[in-house]
Amino acid sequence: MATKQITDASFDQDVIQADKPVLVDFWAEWCGPCKQIGPALEEISDELGERVTIAKLNIDDHPDAPVRYGVRGIPTMILFKGGVPAATKVGAAPKSHIKGWLEGEL
Repeated sequence: MATKQITDASFDQDVIQADKPVLVDFWAEWCGPCKQIGPALEEISDELGERVTIAKLNIDDHPDAPVRYGVRGIPTMILFKGGVPAATKVGAAPKSHIKGWLEGEL
């Protein structure tokens, strides 16, 4: 299951109203660390896709949601459970750290 591209317009439907947890990766095209974790998030999506949706939101194209959730630096990953933020991780990390963090929060 690949990561899902979301927008400000689709945020409520794709994240807030989702029937399972959603990890939102706030990123930008110019962000080197964001590009470093991209492949890891794709792999995690394949591995944990039954338990969580991995979504990506480009902050340059869609600035409303990052402001609403206080995103100040990227990459920032926010795990939403039941439509509310449940956990936040800021900065790049190896796949094993991201997956371990996420599994501990699910």
